[in-house]
Amino acid sequence: MSLEKFRYDDGIVKKFIAAMLIWGIVGMLVGVIIAIQLFYRPFNFDLPWLTFGRLRPLHTNAVIFAFCLNGVFAGIYHSSQRLLKTRMFSDVLSNIHFWGWQLIIVLAAVTLPLGLSTSKEYAELEWPIAILIALVWVIFAVNYFLTIAIRREKILYVSIWFYIATIITVALLHIVNHISLPVTFLKSYSAFSGVRDALVQWWYGHNAVAFVLTTPFLGLGYYYVPKLVNRPIYSYRLSIIHFWSLIFIYMWAGPHHLQYTALPEWIQSLGVVFSVMLIAPSWGGAINFILTIKSAWKEIKSHPSTKFLLAGAIFYLCATLEGPILSFKSVNRVMHYTDWIIGHVHVGALGWNGYILFAMLYWLVPSIYKTELQCKKLANTHFWISFVGILIYCIPMYIAGAMLGFMRESVTDNVLTYPNFMEMVNKILPYYQIRAIGGTLYLVGIIIGTYVIYKTIKKAGKVPDTLAEAHSFSTIEHKKTVYGTVQKAAENLGLVMGMLTLIAVSIGGIVQILPLLINHSTEEKIATLKPYTPLEIEGRDIYIREGCNNCHSQMIRTFKEEEMRYGPYSRAGEFEYDFPHLWGSKTTGPDLQKLGKKYGDIWHYKHMEDPTSMTPNSTMPKYDWLLKDHLDTSYTSDKLKVMAKLGVPYTQEEIDNAVLNLKKQAENIATGIQEQGINANKNAEIIALIAYLQRLGIDGRDALEPSTKKIEGK
Repeated sequence: MSLEKFRYDDGIVKKFIAAMLIWGIVGMLVGVIIAIQLFYRPFNFDLPWLTFGRLRPLHTNAVIFAFCLNGVFAGIYHSSQRLLKTRMFSDVLSNIHFWGWQLIIVLAAVTLPLGLSTSKEYAELEWPIAILIALVWVIFAVNYFLTIAIRREKILYVSIWFYIATIITVALLHIVNHISLPVTFLKSYSAFSGVRDALVQWWYGHNAVAFVLTTPFLGLGYYYVPKLVNRPIYSYRLSIIHFWSLIFIYMWAGPHHLQYTALPEWIQSLGVVFSVMLIAPSWGGAINFILTIKSAWKEIKSHPSTKFLLAGAIFYLCATLEGPILSFKSVNRVMHYTDWIIGHVHVGALGWNGYILFAMLYWLVPSIYKTELQCKKLANTHFWISFVGILIYCIPMYIAGAMLGFMRESVTDNVLTYPNFMEMVNKILPYYQIRAIGGTLYLVGIIIGTYVIYKTIKKAGKVPDTLAEAHSFSTIEHKKTVYGTVQKAAENLGLVMGMLTLIAVSIGGIVQILPLLINHSTEEKIATLKPYTPLEIEGRDIYIREGCNNCHSQMIRTFKEEEMRYGPYSRAGEFEYDFPHLWGSKTTGPDLQKLGKKYGDIWHYKHMEDPTSMTPNSTMPKYDWLLKDHLDTSYTSDKLKVMAKLGVPYTQEEIDNAVLNLKKQAENIATGIQEQGINANKNAEIIALIAYLQRLGIDGRDALEPSTKKIEGK
């Protein structure tokens, strides 16, 4: 074998670093804004595109897919080239990946505030953008696997294993969860409804956390921790066990997000079992990092990266212990749908993901720019400010979550202690204010870190790509042909590794999801259930557009106190025509699943115009534009047509007369409001929203009482 000289592509790494920092500031800024909105209504600015419901998905998408994934791509491109001893297969594909990903982020930043959303958590982007994500991801995958095929290093280090698992599994999750039928260029309906959609969504949602926010970060850790300490990983054998057990077990744990819901109990139980099993591989990886750092503590303790790495590993320990504990039913019944989950999520996102990325940057940037970090003192300041910020953010969320959870289930003399939901919310508002301070500190920390990185890069000036040399394989000439590429990959087990990973991550989803998709007989049928009317469908789409599901759940769990507060618990059959489901994951306001006919039309009209007029001290923003904006009925018939293809029993006559029937129902609602002294416009969007809200839970309401299922008491 001859010794070859070549240069790594550091340019693509530098681009992703810049994107990570820019989007990190944007994502955290939006997070601070929505944190303030939850306790200070004027911060919604009475503008449709700046309300909490529309900005919340922008924040989550910006942090996960813009900040975290741009950082992950920077680390993958940098570490993989060095582990594989080769430049990326194609600079062109690398750049298409970069610019394509930034285009996706910009499209998300535009469409989500405009209300163009599927409503599915972490998967809100509409179908054209979802297809673009898949195309860009395939380009990344092709470039990556062809790079593995032309590598000069025969052994695939464990970091590469984690990167392969990320690439394969994210593609699988994204494609399955985004199966939908388009209505227009910017509107679609999920192919799954109700219980099936909820299961598919949280199979995706939980494992997006696993394979976007966990496996690639573990891969980065296995490369950058040894680099920082200048020692091998504490236990390479443990890293192998860690990998295979983690990717297999994780895919089964998604149902723990759906405890006490209409999901079949056997699936809920599987979620609990595998969630508890997750503790072992998760802690194995974190302890591997901590022991590696400990082995060289004296030599490296002054470097900023050390603090970020160690704290990040500890936050990972906390998050991965907390998740399985939250899956226990006794804990889940109290803490789910509360701010405890928000605190839990941010321990992972801010403490684990954010810290690993900045630990990487504070070592990586000086390395590729061949200079010293501009100011270690400022970098350490970044750590301490952000560390205090995380604590000030998360601890109040844990307290607020526990308070809300216990207040919700408090019953005195068989009467709810807190029948008014807003009374409970007002008690936890001070903790929301403290949380906003913590988020602001974390944002300040990121700004400081960005400044340090910028000054370091500016000091270094233009630096050529890193020169490297390595021995080539005798088959290296095959890289020029597609056949040779595939042959070489197979010879060195790259493809085998990918196939084994695909099998491991597919089993859990197949076992849990497929029986529910094939067999609907387990669902309790509601004989009187009817499809939504055209006006109600339009109202439901407005509900989705405004992001109402970000604050209101539509899932009454099987607790005595929830039945006392809302009505009979939710049955699977009630959601048969819900494309997509709107069960939600947080109750900042009351559950709405049985809201229909509890209040008059005029109550809803005034409530949307100014929530405080009906609910004093409400923190909900105004939606007064709904009273002015005309309902667009251009695609109403098309919506029914798509629903019919999905199995909703609309007749051709109902589809053809959709707009006519819509106008008749709208006129009846508007006339009723007008008779009570308010000049309601029958063509306004508010009329459609009222129609939808008044429909919630009324089908078969009498047939659902009394409960036939065991209700969990106190």
